[in-house]
Amino acid sequence: MALIDFGGVKEMVVTRKEFSLEKARKVLKKEVVAVIGYGVQGPAQGLNMKDNGINVIVGQAKEFKKDWDRAVRDGWVPGRTLFTIEEAVQRGTIVQMLVSDAAQRTVWPTVKKFLKPGAALYFSHGFSIVYKQQTGVVPPKNVDVIMVAPKGSGTSVRRNFLSGAGINSSFAVFQDATGRAEERCMAVGIAIGSGYLFPTTFKNEVYSDLTGERGVLMGALAGVMQAQYDVLRKNGHSPSEAFNETSEELTQSLIRLVDENGMDWMYSNCSATAQHGALKWRPIFRQANLPVFQKLYKSVKAGQETREVIRDCGGRNYQKFLAKKLGVIHNSEMWRAGAAVRGLRPKEKAKMITKTTRGVGGRGKN
Repeated sequence: MALIDFGGVKEMVVTRKEFSLEKARKVLKKEVVAVIGYGVQGPAQGLNMKDNGINVIVGQAKEFKKDWDRAVRDGWVPGRTLFTIEEAVQRGTIVQMLVSDAAQRTVWPTVKKFLKPGAALYFSHGFSIVYKQQTGVVPPKNVDVIMVAPKGSGTSVRRNFLSGAGINSSFAVFQDATGRAEERCMAVGIAIGSGYLFPTTFKNEVYSDLTGERGVLMGALAGVMQAQYDVLRKNGHSPSEAFNETSEELTQSLIRLVDENGMDWMYSNCSATAQHGALKWRPIFRQANLPVFQKLYKSVKAGQETREVIRDCGGRNYQKFLAKKLGVIHNSEMWRAGAAVRGLRPKEKAKMITKTTRGVGGRGKN
């Protein structure tokens, strides 16, 4: 591991230099990685490992035809590399639980039944283990329990792998039955294309992840953007102007400057007027939002968020519920304006973006 200074606090992280892809291949040489669930993370992690020369199979319930057919289109062969969940678990030595959090409690009895002693049970989220009283997921003592949690969606995990950038992931060992749990964990983390790995615990991962998704990464971002858009529209600004000042400039310009060198660097590369106003309003927004984030974290820690996920996402009508909620966003004036703005972007730029996301070859640069 490498000791890195994160803003005055030193942390140990694992980079591709300390744990190379070649080392990961050696660790996983005799392993069969069974990807259980071909929904969000499953395709990305499975294909990345396959491209990196790891022995990977997929376990997917046939009744979920959309996911089964997607696996076939992606090159997984029924009876050879694509199986039912039961058969994949029996064949796997590292079993990746990558079905949705709500579905894990449903498939767990099957997975538990066919898990072999000495196998590694792998998660990409601490949800099922930390909230075991809600999920019923209690692993047997004779298996390793490990986690690699990419800090991005499955789409980003795959795109970043193909571009060679990778995506950062946290990792943790909950149970070491074989004495090799950490080594297996880090090997899989590198094999799926992580930019670097940083240690955590299952509890810390799920608390931070649930807070982040509901907060800055998705919930707060969408809510704050909508609020600003609404204020601009109510004060007579056109949809195009309101959207450009709310979203387009953020995603196409400013956030990229933050990505390159940080928030202060972005500020220093904007006008003096923008700098002054941002520096004035930054603490005001922080103070206004702090109680909301405290309430959010408390809800996560108390298990309220997970109870709602299990209640709603596991229901028969969830897809209708989801479609209705997403439809509200999709059909709102703000995001209809956004679709129009995206349609006006230069076509050459659109081609360049498509080329970048597809990558230049089957194997990521690791």
